[in-house]
Amino acid sequence: MKYLSKDDSKCIKCGACEEICSVTYFKTNDSAKSCIQINEKEGSAEINVCDQCGECIDICPVMAITRDKNGIVRINKKICVGCFMCVGFCSKLSMRQHDDYIEPFKCIACGLCAKKCPSEAVFISERDDSKAKEMQLDKVFNR
Repeated sequence: MKYLSKDDSKCIKCGACEEICSVTYFKTNDSAKSCIQINEKEGSAEINVCDQCGECIDICPVMAITRDKNGIVRINKKICVGCFMCVGFCSKLSMRQHDDYIEPFKCIACGLCAKKCPSEAVFISERDDSKAKEMQLDKVFNR
């Protein structure tokens, strides 16, 4: 499964990743509307982005959050009721919310930020996530 990986030590805090994300998905250059966030921790950059762990899937009361066939965790905005429980329970703080929107949003590992990053601090990685695939099959077949 693909996911967005990071190397905080390479980040130069230029904001290119936040810009491409917010412009692509929300048509505005606003880092608060970016699925990837660059924070500062003890003077160094800390990149916060969803790693597709799927913890949010089980917390959603209306099952609006699922894992697609490629392993990416997605939010179905037609089903989402905007309770933001996923935002509150995201252990990585990677599920986002903004007052302009009634649904949460998150990284879908599209890779645009990785292409834009001049220091290669963010990049697409692959991992064998057999457990995620098994959990997805369990839900499909009600096991």
